[in-house]
Amino acid sequence: MTGCQRLAKSRESSYLKIMSHSCEHIHDHDHDLKPDARVSRLEAAQLLCAEAGERMTSSRLRTYELILEANGPIKAYDVIDRFHPEGAAKPPTVYRALSFLEQMGLIHRIESLNAFVACDTHDHKHTAGFLLCECCGQSEEIAIPNVADIETRAAKTGFKVNHITLEARGLCQACQTDH
Repeated sequence: MTGCQRLAKSRESSYLKIMSHSCEHIHDHDHDLKPDARVSRLEAAQLLCAEAGERMTSSRLRTYELILEANGPIKAYDVIDRFHPEGAAKPPTVYRALSFLEQMGLIHRIESLNAFVACDTHDHKHTAGFLLCECCGQSEEIAIPNVADIETRAAKTGFKVNHITLEARGLCQACQTDH
């Protein structure tokens, strides 16, 4: 196994740890989006799509609803499994919905986890950063300061930035208290 392969494997196992909540203490703290807020977010998403001249199909709405219900990063296959009460959705349906929701700014993809979260500030285009709790697996969206500075510095080296992802790992406030 090469050094790159070992590094990729170690990163993969730490990401899996984040998603599996495998630390020692009980996670009884609440990161949940309240039901009223969920309904409000679904209605706002439908309005956003209508204003953009796009259709919020039932599969897109269901996908967004599942992401909101997850209250944290959720993988595409988990969305697929939860899509219908009587069985999983077809993967292309969910992947198309995820792509649409991401393009509309309603969700973000957390690259390192290969998971999706609802955008906290879908009222404007922005580059999001994420604070990822290594204990309970929750994520917190933050604004990335100085995106223009990153792009300017990249341009000085002849590099054209297409996408910026910032992910910081650590412990949320509740997990810090529990440790």
